Amino acid sequence: MPSKSKKGRRVKKEDLIKRIEELEAALKEEREKSERYLNRLKYALAELDNTRKEMERRLKEASERGKQELILELLPIVDELQMAIEAARRTGESEVLKGVEMVMRKLERLLEREGVSPIEAVGKFFDPYLHEAVQRVETSEHPEGMIIEELRRGYLYKGRLLRASLVKVAGSPKG
Repeated sequence: MPSKSKKGRRVKKEDLIKRIEELEAALKEEREKSERYLNRLKYALAELDNTRKEMERRLKEASERGKQELILELLPIVDELQMAIEAARRTGESEVLKGVEMVMRKLERLLEREGVSPIEAVGKFFDPYLHEAVQRVETSEHPEGMIIEELRRGYLYKGRLLRASLVKVAGSPKG
């Protein structure tokens, strides 16, 4: 039995089935479109998150590079303070020595907090990754390749080489 539409027309069952099928097809198409948009949104959010992480990584690296450059600028001052301490010890200027040693300790603690550590050299064997040999000294008192004097202290920054130690290395006497 045909049903009536709002306008009072009779609607055939086949027309209703056809209309339902059209609506179901349209609904399916809208669901698929919605699914595509949802997937695009998920990918966009993932890309945004990846971009944020990449920017954070780059900012951290830039900060570390800046910190490392500043520390490299401070190392010659550390060297000069060490020379001042040695000179004050030789000349017996105890008041100057106390003041310079105090400044040196503060600077060393600051560098240590930032991840800077001195490279141990004297009495160790030469390591080309940590030391730069400036002279080979012939001696039978030390084994070949042992560092016998450090001319300039080297440093690591968070476990990576910041500045190599300048050293004199023992060599076997010729003859």
